[in-house]
Amino acid sequence: MRRTSPGRGRSPRSGRPAEARPRPRRRRRFLRIATLLAAVSLITSAGTYVWADTKLNREVDLAKIADRPLQGKGTNYLIVGSDSRAGLSDRDKKDLHTGGSADAGRRTDSMILLHTGAHGTTMMSLPRDSWVTIPPHIRPETGKHYRTSKNKLNAAFSLGGPNLLVRTIERNTGLPIDHYTEIGFAGFVGIVDAVGGVPMCLDKDIKDEKSGANLTKGCHTLNGRMALAFVRQRHQEAQGDLGRSQNQQKFLAALAKRTATPGIVLNPSKVYPTMSAGLDTLIVDKDMSLLNLTSLFQAMKSVTAGDGKRLNVPVASLGFPTSKGSAVKWDLPRAKKLFAELRNDQPVLTG
Repeated sequence: MRRTSPGRGRSPRSGRPAEARPRPRRRRRFLRIATLLAAVSLITSAGTYVWADTKLNREVDLAKIADRPLQGKGTNYLIVGSDSRAGLSDRDKKDLHTGGSADAGRRTDSMILLHTGAHGTTMMSLPRDSWVTIPPHIRPETGKHYRTSKNKLNAAFSLGGPNLLVRTIERNTGLPIDHYTEIGFAGFVGIVDAVGGVPMCLDKDIKDEKSGANLTKGCHTLNGRMALAFVRQRHQEAQGDLGRSQNQQKFLAALAKRTATPGIVLNPSKVYPTMSAGLDTLIVDKDMSLLNLTSLFQAMKSVTAGDGKRLNVPVASLGFPTSKGSAVKWDLPRAKKLFAELRNDQPVLTG
């Protein structure tokens, strides 16, 4: 009886035709192709990371700030919206109702302290007219020394830039700032337009001549110009700057949710314009990485999903008379309790 060679006919173990088994050469070719595709994917991702990382403007050095509070639990981001007009043409400034010149300096238009930790995310707005203690400092442009003084919170930024603003917030809250993020008018408008607008539902008509806001009650998809007008308007808000702060928090959470949708993050034609529009005008601290920025946006998105809170620092008076005009006076007992909850990364019960 003739024996069948193992290399032909049927397999001696399975009884199936030997040709049904994967050929070693074909298997090796498949593995090479799979390895090549994986390598190309990694190279592309690394290239995108390096490109985006070089776009970040890391001009704020938190390590040089003296007399900082002890490190707490969780992570604190300071998100600053400035009225910088850099990158805006004269036509842009007119259309956006920003006024001023491109080199008129930067002032804080909004300040939000975002805390992430074991109990979710808390977005706490700090009204720009808050009456606070500004620590001693040196004016960068004159070199003149100034003593500790009382002033509005946004004065800290105009007097000493991001570093003095961080020092002032840390002194008045006891919360250490781990990361700093600032964006001006041009970057804000660019990001919103790059993602195709941000869906927002309004519970009332909004019309404000100074900001250019003119929106009706109901749901809209806000483009960059409309979004900037919405977050800047405050004159028809019953609580003034506090009402505007709530609008800013609501919009930032909606923007974070929009940028995380599959139609944006999985579409290269959307990802690159969005990243470019934001990174070109973004100012961050020297230790900020793209991973930190991703964590920041994910935290803001989680607030929209219900895993966190949006609140203002507790306020005792909206029209507190001062030598610098009407200011916002904090409710210090409640504010200190809130700051302690955030510093110790405890559930936020104060609001």
